[in-house]
Amino acid sequence: MPSEHNFDLPRPRPLLIVISGPSGVGKDTVIQRMKERGLPFHFVVTATTRPKRPNEVDGKDYIFVSKEEFARMIEADELIEYAIVYGDYKGPPKTKVREALASGQDVILRLDVQGAETIRKLAPEALLIFLTTESEDELVRRLETRKTETAEELKLRIATARKELQRIEAFDYVIVNHDFHLDETVDTIRAIIEAEHHRVKPRQVTL
Repeated sequence: MPSEHNFDLPRPRPLLIVISGPSGVGKDTVIQRMKERGLPFHFVVTATTRPKRPNEVDGKDYIFVSKEEFARMIEADELIEYAIVYGDYKGPPKTKVREALASGQDVILRLDVQGAETIRKLAPEALLIFLTTESEDELVRRLETRKTETAEELKLRIATARKELQRIEAFDYVIVNHDFHLDETVDTIRAIIEAEHHRVKPRQVTL
C-alpha cells in the first residue's frame, strides 16, 4: 500500500549570485540579455564614480555618483563592498541587496573579480560564477575592438584581465561566453541556478 505521509520539502531559499570575470568577457551584455528575457531575478545596480557611457541609463545600468557622494556612502557604511576599478570607485548598496533577498527573489550582482572575492568572505554561501572567453587572445581582441579606453587604459585592462584569469579557483562555476552564443551563456547560468535550488543542503545566505 502507498504511504499516506506527505513529503515536506523545504521551499527554495533565495540565492545571492555573483556574475564576474575580467573586463571584456561580456558581463554587462549577458545581464542585459537576462533582463530582456524577463528572467525572475532581482538585479542589484552597482554605484560607481565612473562617467556614464552613451548607451547607459542611470539607475538601470549603474547608479552614477560623484566621488564626494561615494565617499559619503563609504563613511555611512552603505556599501557591501567597494573597490577602485581602473581609477573609479564601484560598490553595491547594502539595502538594495538585503531588500531583494528579503523579498524571496534570487539576487544577482555583477562585480569584478576583486569584488566577487570580497563577497565570498562576507557571504561564504554566495554562488560565484566566472565568465571567460575561449582564450586570452580572444579576450585581448574584444578589449581592443571596444575602443572605449585610451591606449594606456587598454594596456592596464589587458594586464589586469590576465591576472584575473588566474583567479578561477575562487569561483564555483566557470562559463565560456562564446561570441554570438549569448543565449547559450544565459541558458547555462539559468541551469546552474536551477540546479542550486535542488541541492539537498541549500546555501544559507546571510549578509
